[in-house]
Amino acid sequence: MADRIASKEYYSIGEVCDLTELKPHVLRYWETQFSALKPTKNKGGNRVYRRKEIKLIHLIRHLLHTERYTIEGARQKLDELRKEGKISRASRIAWNSETVRDLRREADDLIALLDL
Repeated sequence: MADRIASKEYYSIGEVCDLTELKPHVLRYWETQFSALKPTKNKGGNRVYRRKEIKLIHLIRHLLHTERYTIEGARQKLDELRKEGKISRASRIAWNSETVRDLRREADDLIALLDL
């Protein structure tokens, strides 16, 4: 399955919000709760994200929204995955799971549209 993140060096918070279906205030809050999520700022003081941070955001989103972890539980799970060296694998799994979920939703929308 193709990677949905366009190939470029940095992404604005708006682009990340579009990719992750999250609001900017949620991303800013998560930065305060997850020490691994630290986007840099450009010369204008705006947050800029790299691909690895976007994949981490998808993993956090998956833990919170799909697996139903609390913030504290997700933080502990990320720490555990990092210590075991499994965070990139978990990010890929979460990414694939979210992609399948999105494709299912789009297919359902298309079926509903065709049934009209």
